[in-house]
Amino acid sequence: MIDTVKDPRNMLTQKVDNVPIPRGIPSNQMMGTCVQGSVLVLLLYDVCEEIRLEELSQIINAPPLTRTLKTAAPERVCFAHSPVVERLESSSLEGGERVEGQIKYYDYGVVSVIFELPFSGNWQPLVELASRWIWDTEFERRASGIAKQKLTRARPALIKPYERWLSENYFIFQIREIEGVTASGELLSRFGPQIAQTVRGEVVPLSEAERNEVLQSRISYYQNDLAVVGWNSALVYDSPAGAQTARELLEYANSQLLELRHYDELLSRELERVYGSPEKGTGTLARWRLAREATRLHTVLLEVTELTERADNAIKFLGDMFSARLYRLAASKIGVLDYKNLVTQKLRTAEELYRFMVDQFHQGRAFVLELAVVVILVIELVYLFHSRVGYL
Repeated sequence: MIDTVKDPRNMLTQKVDNVPIPRGIPSNQMMGTCVQGSVLVLLLYDVCEEIRLEELSQIINAPPLTRTLKTAAPERVCFAHSPVVERLESSSLEGGERVEGQIKYYDYGVVSVIFELPFSGNWQPLVELASRWIWDTEFERRASGIAKQKLTRARPALIKPYERWLSENYFIFQIREIEGVTASGELLSRFGPQIAQTVRGEVVPLSEAERNEVLQSRISYYQNDLAVVGWNSALVYDSPAGAQTARELLEYANSQLLELRHYDELLSRELERVYGSPEKGTGTLARWRLAREATRLHTVLLEVTELTERADNAIKFLGDMFSARLYRLAASKIGVLDYKNLVTQKLRTAEELYRFMVDQFHQGRAFVLELAVVVILVIELVYLFHSRVGYL
């Protein structure tokens, strides 16, 4: 639920909108500017229909996440059911980078493995690392192994585990400090090309049109923070406390995308299975089988509707319109809204198919009832005829 009460942050939206996007290749001075922050790698898996978080907390001895998202206004953005967080042991990548990690369990059946790598250097190494990591499969191999190991232990808390997992990955380049930069407008005007390259995961400088397209998906609250959101990665320039909100909302949006992909595949399989039922049910007796098919389809509709609402309501926005707008931007860029429309359309198609199957069943039942009445009348007439013949 998003409260529509006016928020002063609406008046501060896009403080950097009027900042011109730079053209051309950056100078060596720009590329040598020191950048400090960290890279967050999010790998999410849809593992089951539901996770009993209280039971899971007892199994792994880890409490649910008790804090809310927005530290500046903690009562405004919060989880409906706080996920359970478990710390992971530090490890090293093949390139020697040291990573910290955690695994997060959501009640609607999504597990998120998060790796964090500190970074300090100039823009060029960051651009190169972004290009290598976004298209690399090492994080996926590590995360899937960790998730399988952890969920083997947590299996008693899983409801209806899936044999095949859908997955999503997302990268967040969290910048805490940039040498000589104190405002988001200055950051965009000086380092717009590098930001666009980092978000796209490209080493070669982008064209002006592509750079503009990337940088248009940005949002700011104060003059010294910035979030640029792409379809598979985002760059966040903020304090650690402020960046935490963007991180949580981006993670939540990706978990929603994962759930909607699952529902889309589920509805596609179910519709494909039952599409042939009406044609097979044109016969009188065959129509009676449609009742069972219609009941199963209706059960799937109810389950998908319930699970979709649970995922949609996992985070509450209570008057925090900036966080709500940041979530909508992320949801739009990564494809949540597109998949939500697909699921809605397939739900509507399934409802129409369900009504058609029920109508076919009712027609078949009415025909059988009419036939039974005719048979009874014939039997009565035959009995009456034989009775009169015997009397004569």
